[in-house]
Amino acid sequence: MSEVLSQNEIDELLTALNTGEVDVKEIEDEQGEKKVRKYDFKRPDKFAKEQLKTLENIHENYSRLLNNFLSGYLRTFTEVDVLSTQSLIFNEFSNSISNPAILGIVKLEPLDGEVIVELSSDVVFTMIERVLGGGERNDKSSINRSLTEIEISLLKSFLKRFLGLMKDSWENIIELNPKLIDIETNSQFAQIASPTESIALITLNIKINNSEGMMNICLPHKVIEPILPNLSTKLWFSDMSKKKVTDEQKTEVKKQLKKSKLALKAIIGRTTISVQELLNIRPGDVMVLDNKTDEQVEVYVDDRLTFKGLPGKSKNKLAVKIQQCLEEGDDYSG
Repeated sequence: MSEVLSQNEIDELLTALNTGEVDVKEIEDEQGEKKVRKYDFKRPDKFAKEQLKTLENIHENYSRLLNNFLSGYLRTFTEVDVLSTQSLIFNEFSNSISNPAILGIVKLEPLDGEVIVELSSDVVFTMIERVLGGGERNDKSSINRSLTEIEISLLKSFLKRFLGLMKDSWENIIELNPKLIDIETNSQFAQIASPTESIALITLNIKINNSEGMMNICLPHKVIEPILPNLSTKLWFSDMSKKKVTDEQKTEVKKQLKKSKLALKAIIGRTTISVQELLNIRPGDVMVLDNKTDEQVEVYVDDRLTFKGLPGKSKNKLAVKIQQCLEEGDDYSG
């Protein structure tokens, strides 16, 4: 927005024009000159704002998939968010990495070249502790040591799961097949691009209980250059709206659902006792239930009454023979 002149400034300008101190032609020539914008060849800006915005949308979808996976896999509270998406040169990213680092070198087939997935040590060691049965970390300080062979093996397993989710988040742009090439702990051995190569850096914040850390995804320009024309928010959203669920996808979902495990329990009877009777129970005592021996028992699936059947034995094991399947709206009593 241009600066607004005060009345005194306007009067002074008119006086200067009348006395000839200011030439109108010089002012017009200055306005007609082309303005030159400085360009730093050491920091080439090869990503348009719209392309960076599309990358942010892709990784917001990826963060949701990653959050769902981590919360289920680690069986604890997790939160994953996209912090920033920016264009840098590779040298700036490489110099910001501290050693020892945790860097996954990834090949995004069918694209040429490699990308880097950097994980903070706090996130990695927290995941490893959870998988190995550990509890919450009381020490909030960062762990700054090299990974053991067992920890590297577990980390590779994590990263492969992460890359599988990355494939799903990119499916509207390109059908990727990410593959983990190697894990490096020294940034000097992860020179996947020239120092002045332009990169897109996506930073995710991962919170697992009380631990929090970053996940950086470094995408060199030369790797994603073939698909840059497709990194349009308009094209990305239009592809999402046109996308339909195929029969193969429906079949796969049904297949995965069939593998899901549900808790099933049979209630052979109920009774009510006093606290004193509960304290006096000893091995060998007999408790009288409200069910008769020939009366149907209730069978629950995940706390929902679903079947009724008769108790008995099968191959010397207690069993229930299903006699009735209950639907929603059925009278469950009697």
